[in-house]
Amino acid sequence: MSNVVKKELPENWAWTTMDNISDVVGGGTPISKEKRFYQNGSIPWLTPADLSGYKEKYVSNGARFITEDGLNSSSAKIMPAGTVLFTSRAPIGYVVIAKNEICTNQGFKSFVIKSDKILPDYVYWWLKGSKQLAESFASGTTFLELSGSKAKQLPIPIAPLEQQKRIVAKIEELFSHIDAGIEALNKAKQLLKQYRQSVLKAAVTGELLGYKFSEEMFKPIDFGLETLGQGWSPRCEKEPSPSEDTWGVIKTTAVQSLEYRQEENKRLPDSLEPRPKHEILVGDLLVTRAGPRVRVGICCLVKETRKKLMICDKVYRLRVKKGVILPEYLAIILNAPNVLIEVEKLKSGINDSGVNLTQNKFIQLQIPYPLIEDQKSLTQIVTDKVDSISRLDEDIEKQMLKAEKNKQSILASAFSGELGSA
Repeated sequence: MSNVVKKELPENWAWTTMDNISDVVGGGTPISKEKRFYQNGSIPWLTPADLSGYKEKYVSNGARFITEDGLNSSSAKIMPAGTVLFTSRAPIGYVVIAKNEICTNQGFKSFVIKSDKILPDYVYWWLKGSKQLAESFASGTTFLELSGSKAKQLPIPIAPLEQQKRIVAKIEELFSHIDAGIEALNKAKQLLKQYRQSVLKAAVTGELLGYKFSEEMFKPIDFGLETLGQGWSPRCEKEPSPSEDTWGVIKTTAVQSLEYRQEENKRLPDSLEPRPKHEILVGDLLVTRAGPRVRVGICCLVKETRKKLMICDKVYRLRVKKGVILPEYLAIILNAPNVLIEVEKLKSGINDSGVNLTQNKFIQLQIPYPLIEDQKSLTQIVTDKVDSISRLDEDIEKQMLKAEKNKQSILASAFSGELGSA
């Protein structure tokens, strides 16, 4: 939107700054250890985290309320309904309108509109498209922050009141059509996800081959494994290994469902000697064995990889017995929802933030061992279907990206006088 600022406005418009049209108000946080500042509080208190994924224009409250004592103990201030709340750090650019009296933490620079000739909705839509503009006014080393003085200097083009009303109405009309399309695309994505799960589930039962696997075909996973080991987790540098000339250790995020991401690694320090026995090779099956519950038991097959990457301690490496089971087939089986339910039962841990999948339990997992020829056929069927699903999913992502770009285009047109002029 910074380019919009440079554009010439219609003759009855004028550029101004946010401090000319509003009082710029910061927020504050009562001491978190003082329960009396929060317990039985009645004053809505908002943080940027409360707006993550938030899609509505108006907000009534945040995740918590504070008390009068909490308010008076901090720099938080009660702002009236109609205040435009704008996050000024972590991240910059979330924006909502207060539906009622509310206060915020210090992650906001909020705008209390001074004049009834300026619509809060108009300011809201301007700021909605001004994330990059606001970031260009921000500073900071650890993270960008828009200071109060810089927030006051943010430019805004002001149209006559009646035009503001037409602009707001037109934006919301156009956005409603785009949002309806995005919602339909999201539903399509969900259906594709469900279809993918049904394909993988049918792989375990044999239905994709036209018959049902017998009980005799199910054996412990250990039956088909040549080796099962885990890697090494030295203290690595934060940045990834830049090339095949430098050793690196993969992070657990390198292992995704049926997808290996070699770029998810950390550089081994020059002071440490690599352990080549842990180097990842094509054909390795990787399974996450420790971490948050939702990230344990994830499996992928390494179809290609660069040299000098090692598995970490939180990942198992499986190598199969040739002639008994195909690695491609095993990767499909270990990603099937009905098998993942059984894997879930094998996990141990006190809470969901840290669980383990021990070798002793994992090798007991029962999976089907059809004939190698049937494994090949099933693998081809699943691969074809999953590839088709992935292509459709990519098309949907492109359409959603295009929809978001259309929104930005609409906002750029709106605040250069091309909408609402009639």
